[in-house]
Amino acid sequence: MEPLVSVCIPAYNNAAYIKETIDSILKQTWKNLELVICDDKSKDNTIEVIESIKDDRIRLCKNEKNLGMSGNWNKCLHECKGEFIKLICADDMLRKDAIEKEVRALIEHPKAVLAESDTQLFDLNGKPKGFYKRYKTSGLTDGKMIARKGFFVKNYFGSPVANTFRRSALEEVGGFDTWYTYILDYDFWVELACRGNVYIIHEPLNYFRVRNDSNTGEVMVGDKSDAYVKEHIHLLNKFKDELNLSDADIKRSVAIRKFRNFAAGVYLKLFVRK
Repeated sequence: MEPLVSVCIPAYNNAAYIKETIDSILKQTWKNLELVICDDKSKDNTIEVIESIKDDRIRLCKNEKNLGMSGNWNKCLHECKGEFIKLICADDMLRKDAIEKEVRALIEHPKAVLAESDTQLFDLNGKPKGFYKRYKTSGLTDGKMIARKGFFVKNYFGSPVANTFRRSALEEVGGFDTWYTYILDYDFWVELACRGNVYIIHEPLNYFRVRNDSNTGEVMVGDKSDAYVKEHIHLLNKFKDELNLSDADIKRSVAIRKFRNFAAGVYLKLFVRK
């Protein structure tokens, strides 16, 4: 029997898009999966939309109080029962063979703790906005190398929808670091990557909605860039010894991060509608 895969959605006020996200998961070619949705006290009709979808693989958890992003994300992971796990934000989607290809890669390569694929970007109107690609190699790649090089180029791991990981690796890491507000997923991927290899699939197996009113979008186009950079500095110092980062490396990475924030903000303002 195929191993169980847990797909989890941390939901909060996502009534407008969550049905498309759920449908893309339930239509996966990999059938042995559970869909864990943790609603963080949504103020809109997110729960009603979820409950209107009838599928025995869906398990809805209703938080008694709002846990915030990191708290709800960790709640999702805690509720998962599968051997492999994928977390998806409630407005993103998967190609129908995404889980199949990423999980097969992890099964066939026991030293890989994480499997990931390229991302196709869309705006809120469904218009394609390009691609976000993973690290340049294909197949099995050293996780620490990807994490380190990413500090000087871009976050090669991308958003949660692009990644599938082993439960055993999660048990080593323990979950998302609640210190962060904006880049808790980046920290999590680096933590995982430092524990083994990453299997890279250069196919756009997932779809990410680019929006300037998202958590990251508000940082790029708003006044929170300094807070984002502060978290990036914390991330660098956290992995300074493990990834052999010098003080000069940290300064260079911070300068690159500031430039990428500026460039991303310009892109969102000019080309992406709310």
